[in-house]
Amino acid sequence: MLTVRKSQDRGYADHGWLKSFHSFSFAGYYDPSHMGWGNLRVINEDRIAPGTGFGTHGHRDMEIISYVLEGELAHKDTMGNVKGIPPGDVQRMSAGRGVQHSEFNHAPQSTTHFFQIWIEPNVKGIPPSYEQKTFSAPEKQGKLRLVASNDGAEGSVVIHADAKMFSGLLDGEESASLALDARRKAYVHLVRGALEVNGVALSGGDAALLDGESQVTLAKAQNAEVLVFDLAA
Repeated sequence: MLTVRKSQDRGYADHGWLKSFHSFSFAGYYDPSHMGWGNLRVINEDRIAPGTGFGTHGHRDMEIISYVLEGELAHKDTMGNVKGIPPGDVQRMSAGRGVQHSEFNHAPQSTTHFFQIWIEPNVKGIPPSYEQKTFSAPEKQGKLRLVASNDGAEGSVVIHADAKMFSGLLDGEESASLALDARRKAYVHLVRGALEVNGVALSGGDAALLDGESQVTLAKAQNAEVLVFDLAA
């Protein structure tokens, strides 16, 4: 079964300095029919205004992934990490038994546009940890590149969760497919552009929720950037 979630049906919050679309219930947005999908709990598409950001705040027992599209995200945490996250990088922070961090856009004139993704861990109370890797556009062009997994396969960042995350860039005649275990769930989020997921058309910001499917096929793309998740049911 494939269900489409249209971009305009997401929750939305405008805090002035932050504009955010919520695919699932988050903060002031609550929709009991969209509390997550499998062990995927949060996909927020955030735009941080110049010179602003999230002050120091805490997390625990959550795998948090940042995926930057435009601008740069400045990260600082209580583990001692002070990092800049540019487009093309995937940052993973395992909150474990507790960590505090801040996220800022220090640029004076440009907006930072990024995705914040939370996946529920399969272990709790572990020491917090941090990892960041670059995945170039050629690595993702015309294919689905594994960027996060529970075993670090293919050089992906390691998440302490029963899940995999892929990133792809597709255009024109390019297509990509991924075999799925029909007992699991999958989630396709179209970051930008247009494409078809198993023959169903998506536009930028749309998502496809898959349950009981044995494969996901992406085709008929137009300048598409896509995230695909293989998830515990």
